[in-house]
Amino acid sequence: MVQQVTKGIKISITSNFEGNRFQNSKVYYAFSYSITIENQSSDTVQLLSRRWNIFDSLNNLEVVEGEGVVGKKPILKPKQSYTYSSHCFLLSPIGSMNGHYTMINFSTSEKFRVYIPTFQLMIPATFN
Repeated sequence: MVQQVTKGIKISITSNFEGNRFQNSKVYYAFSYSITIENQSSDTVQLLSRRWNIFDSLNNLEVVEGEGVVGKKPILKPKQSYTYSSHCFLLSPIGSMNGHYTMINFSTSEKFRVYIPTFQLMIPATFN
């Protein structure tokens, strides 16, 4: 598990290899990941948007930006957490992801970034 705290918001990530997928005469490596966003601050916050940088070992970079996560913009009161799962496809068996969430603090109306630490995407055979 990879974890990081930014401005009282803790991000915890686990990832898994889900197998190969064939599409358009190419082999893709499918990975899932689960993220828990925990509000350790004393203010209520809301996740507004996300930005992902998805890298593979062939030097491909895919940037994904958009509102919310999995169609939601969760509001987190102090001590609350929100967990969601998603997936990505790589052209190589090794890669990584990182990025940030843009959030708003309801007490101050301040928008701020919560950094998503780099986490690895690897098929189990690469661990040896």
